[in-house]
Amino acid sequence: MTALQIVRKHLAESAAVKLQLADSDAATSIVEAARRLVDCVARGGKIMLCGNGGSAMDSQHIAAEFTNRLRSSKERPGIPALALTADTAFLTARGNDYGFDDVFERLVDTLGHSPDALIAISTSGTSRNIVRAVVRAREKAIFTIGLLGGTGGVLARKVDLPVIVPSASVQHIQESHIAIGHILCELVEESLYGSDLTDVIERVVPSEIETVK
Repeated sequence: MTALQIVRKHLAESAAVKLQLADSDAATSIVEAARRLVDCVARGGKIMLCGNGGSAMDSQHIAAEFTNRLRSSKERPGIPALALTADTAFLTARGNDYGFDDVFERLVDTLGHSPDALIAISTSGTSRNIVRAVVRAREKAIFTIGLLGGTGGVLARKVDLPVIVPSASVQHIQESHIAIGHILCELVEESLYGSDLTDVIERVVPSEIETVK
């Protein structure tokens, strides 16, 4: 296979996964996830994100889109979001002292409060430190959204709302996770600060949404 064939094959397969995602039940789940995030922000909460490896960077990428802006054509206030993967001092201290299984659980326990939301990103759906963070978040009445892949793993049963990318390829799952993150940010900012989108916010408490605007 030539280099050009590899390029075209990867791009075609990645596009096919996203098209399958668009036609699956996951598309409806993305809309529901956006509605829940709008509700979280409208009630004074923040959006927390966590993941390992590439998903750790995805957490920071998506958090930055919320706190800065997604599109140059849409000026709006920052939307409170926090990547739990960004504090290397804490992560290395906790990992060194106690191991890495509870690093995100500890941060959720310390920083998270209802009505916050937690976006847990895992291509396998089995990462122990992500599972523990989700379990602790639900104990604290924090709504949990899972960006998952394949069968969804154990996290598909642990989170309040799973969004599962229908692929076994870690690369294509991660590529779709970033696309989903961009979509969520666009829906949330349009719901809170736009003028055209109404269907996401109609099911959230109107008076609280109005105060955010």
